[in-house]
Amino acid sequence: MIAIIDYDAGNLKSVEKALLFLGEECVVTRNFREIEGADKVILPGVGSFGEAMAQLKKYELDRVIREVTAAGTPFLGICLGLQLLFEGSDESEGVEGLRLLKGHILRIPAASGLKIPHIGWNSLKLSHDGSLFRGLPEEPYVYFVHSYYLKAAEETIVTASTEYGVHIHASVEKGNIFACQFHPEKSGTVGLTILKNFAALKREG
Repeated sequence: MIAIIDYDAGNLKSVEKALLFLGEECVVTRNFREIEGADKVILPGVGSFGEAMAQLKKYELDRVIREVTAAGTPFLGICLGLQLLFEGSDESEGVEGLRLLKGHILRIPAASGLKIPHIGWNSLKLSHDGSLFRGLPEEPYVYFVHSYYLKAAEETIVTASTEYGVHIHASVEKGNIFACQFHPEKSGTVGLTILKNFAALKREG
């Protein structure tokens, strides 16, 4: 069973639909027992960093996220879900993220010819043999929708990057924690492969 965390941040149904298409059993929930008992957990999300952190705290989901990640449950953050795993964001000064990983979320700088938010397909440069990218070509195309990007403190956890006026850390893996700035559930067969690879992961420990 894969638990998709519901904290009123949108994008839940498209993730659920992709997993069901793959034949995976999943549930959209904010019930602690369902999340704690899940084989894997996904934190999707679109919207504001500060509002999302407020919602996680409102439902005390920040606590259950820390519990399941500490227990070794495979955990995937998608888009805003990636950003929330880090220390903080330029979007919401003074708001602490979950701090499960080291790094900061920065605003994509304005540049001639580039629209912000960044919406569309970009190729990824893969590195560090990421588990999510097994069976994919060297430079797979995936779909992004974001105005802020990750600069991870540890280069060794970055498994995919892309360029959009700046070098963007597009995916990370550390232990049982995985995250993508792009939307695998909207990235066609490449994205479905990524979700299938996540669904096949085993619990750590």
